[in-house]
Amino acid sequence: MKVKFNGINHLALITPDMDQTVRFYRDVIGLPLVGAVSTDTFRHYFFDLGNHNTIAFFEYFGVTDTGGEKPAGIAASGRQFDHLSFNVETEQDMLNLAERLRGLGVEVTRVVDHDFIQSIYFTDPSGISLEASYWVRDITVQPSLKDSNPVPALREQDTSSPGRAAAGSGVALRNEDDYKL
Repeated sequence: MKVKFNGINHLALITPDMDQTVRFYRDVIGLPLVGAVSTDTFRHYFFDLGNHNTIAFFEYFGVTDTGGEKPAGIAASGRQFDHLSFNVETEQDMLNLAERLRGLGVEVTRVVDHDFIQSIYFTDPSGISLEASYWVRDITVQPSLKDSNPVPALREQDTSSPGRAAAGSGVALRNEDDYKL
């Protein structure tokens, strides 16, 4: 069964300083900060690029070196690129892709619920970490800013706009076992 891809859900990069990253991408570049989640080991913030495309950054607590090979969503030193997420139209498209990949011998994670997106993870033959995601709720229209320990730039953000969640209403959404193949 062929899967119809309709873009890149998000490009995930690594930053050693999320507050500095927010101030640059939101305040200097002008990209709206539309998603923020965290666990006890990382923050993950999303910036709207338009047309349902986002660029996202991980800040892994205690990690200052950003290089070396690693699976998607798992902290590792020495990396600036975490993974590439392909956007698919529906949950069924994502499940069809997972089935196709498994049928071809590619290891695929279970579906991981990130609150506003659901995803599967897999790796290409070169070891590049990949994800396929579909929007459960479009955060470019209805932002979800739920970092339980937000950086100062997020705490300062105006949340009076309709649909903007107040910073600090945190939800732990996932753990590292979700990404193991």
